[in-house]
Amino acid sequence: MNTVVADITYRAMLGRKRIWLLILLPVALVALAALLRLINGQDEQTAVLLMKSFAIGTMLPLLGLIAGTGVIAPEIEDGTIIHLLAKPISRPVIAVTKFVVAASLVAVLGAVSTYAAAYLLAGSESGVATGFTLGALFGGIAYAAVFLLLGVLTRHAVAIGVIYALVWEGVVGGYVPGARKFSIQQWAQSLADQVSSSPFFSTEVTLGFAVPAMVIVTIGAVVWTGQRLRSLSLTGDD
Repeated sequence: MNTVVADITYRAMLGRKRIWLLILLPVALVALAALLRLINGQDEQTAVLLMKSFAIGTMLPLLGLIAGTGVIAPEIEDGTIIHLLAKPISRPVIAVTKFVVAASLVAVLGAVSTYAAAYLLAGSESGVATGFTLGALFGGIAYAAVFLLLGVLTRHAVAIGVIYALVWEGVVGGYVPGARKFSIQQWAQSLADQVSSSPFFSTEVTLGFAVPAMVIVTIGAVVWTGQRLRSLSLTGDD
């Protein structure tokens, strides 16, 4: 990766209004967990439901969307990507650097808030906090790669990403048995289930499928992003 490009990208991400969205989602998760703790006390079942529905099911894909598209899509839209592409930097290196920035933001914000929220509700019981933190960490990395790719494939990345997150991940992947194998959300939950021994939590996607699928999708999306950047001309036309 290129440290100069990474520094510029971090500065851009942390200086834009979208950083408040990145922060707001994790804060909302922890605040909701704290509220539920005050109302119901320590409750493992509530912790599992909140982690599945909000942490992994809602917050994580939205964090991935905001960070993944945010590190590159705005530059493509306003044409500033051309200045970067004109530099003697390999396009795959640019893609990897953008991915590392997006993935690190999603991993840190998603994993830390997931652990804090789960621990508030379940403590160390049944490995719920540790399991879902692991799922959020690797699931967030995969989301970052997929949405980074989407950011270079279309100028409507955010709109398409929202539809993907809400419809495919939230509805199809969550309720259609055959589609669950092709859902990052389900892969993340499979990782969580491997660590957690909670009787309130089980998944249908095996770890033997989830891990290779997550690796293939992540690497494939980053490689495709690099190849896609190669096809962008210095005039801004595809």
